[in-house]
Amino acid sequence: MNYQETLEWMFNKLPMYQTQGATAYRKDITNTVLLAEHLGQPEKQLKCIHVAGTNGKGSTSHLLASVLMEAGYNVGLYTSPHLKDYRERITINGEPISEAYVVEFMAKNKGFFETHQLSFFEMSVGLAFEYFVHEKIDIAIIEVGMGGRLDSTNIITPLISVITNIGLDHTQFLGDTLEAIAFEKAGIIKNNIPVVIGEYLAETKPVFTTKAKETHSELYFASDLVQEDYPCGLLGDYQFYNKKTVIQTLRVLQEKQLLQVSEDAIKNGFLKVIDNTHLQGRWQQLGTNPKIICDTAHNAHGLTVVIEQLKKEKYNQLHLVLGVVNDKKLDDILILLPKNAQYYFCKPNISRGLEATVLQEKAATFGLNGPIYNSVSEAYEHSRKMAAAEDFIYVGGSTFVVAEIL
Repeated sequence: MNYQETLEWMFNKLPMYQTQGATAYRKDITNTVLLAEHLGQPEKQLKCIHVAGTNGKGSTSHLLASVLMEAGYNVGLYTSPHLKDYRERITINGEPISEAYVVEFMAKNKGFFETHQLSFFEMSVGLAFEYFVHEKIDIAIIEVGMGGRLDSTNIITPLISVITNIGLDHTQFLGDTLEAIAFEKAGIIKNNIPVVIGEYLAETKPVFTTKAKETHSELYFASDLVQEDYPCGLLGDYQFYNKKTVIQTLRVLQEKQLLQVSEDAIKNGFLKVIDNTHLQGRWQQLGTNPKIICDTAHNAHGLTVVIEQLKKEKYNQLHLVLGVVNDKKLDDILILLPKNAQYYFCKPNISRGLEATVLQEKAATFGLNGPIYNSVSEAYEHSRKMAAAEDFIYVGGSTFVVAEIL
């Protein structure tokens, strides 16, 4: 199989949460343990930073990678989902894994994958770990896919664990309370391994404190850190907390002499994060006159901050291109959105996408009105035709909506 054929096999023949949703979710890491043994346990040969959380995992992981690149380290980065190309998930110093390596790895292990019915995510984790070992990286930043305790990435023993924040998302898998979700995220905390919490709530702090005591792990709360707010290439207001989380993580690693990172590396890493790691879709500006912003915020916790930032913008009319996936709690999202906007409803081009007609009907009950379109691109193009130079266009609701316009 060539690269495209390999991707089609990965996407279509085996469970993939990104497109399928709930039916692809695995509730244990047995398969990942078997795969690691099959591959010779590459995860044990890596120095890692493990990053979990409801929102901000991607930004935090990319910021950490950028700073460590500026500090001179050879940095592997594993994230999910991808926006345009599968290879975005596995990079070294900002460069994606080669198509040839993906093809060779899948071909070599195809029989094992099929015998054990491994999921798309399980295969990808194994590929990342083997590739990072093969390329002899210095440090790997590993982003959790979902939750933490039962996530495929949770076979690593990192230098430090990071949990950005807790919000109500993926409740059908992780629990329907903040405490339950915090418990799942706290599952990445390992014995005698320090842990940094980016943001905490009254409901979640005791969960982290209890888990850290059980594992004898030093616990740090980044939101309590008094720190200069460095300029950053990522412009969303929510990056304020992600930057504090990154700085606290780096301080702990330096204090324990696990890594050496200068102030200049932090400043340059923050400023050059997009150039270094090619992160997209975080309050990303796509145009001016009218100003066009896209953002991958896709749950109530993330959208709350984005909507507050929208309120600070100056414009005559707000245009919102909106699409979501079918496992989101629409009431929690739609109640946050402004009523004085023109909406363009669409469906992301994946099987998990919610039909635009359903979204339109539900949105109308919240006073949010607008036509439906056959595709994200059609909705986006129509918003650009309708918007005047002094207007503002926001594109979001789902990672997959943003992916289709980038």
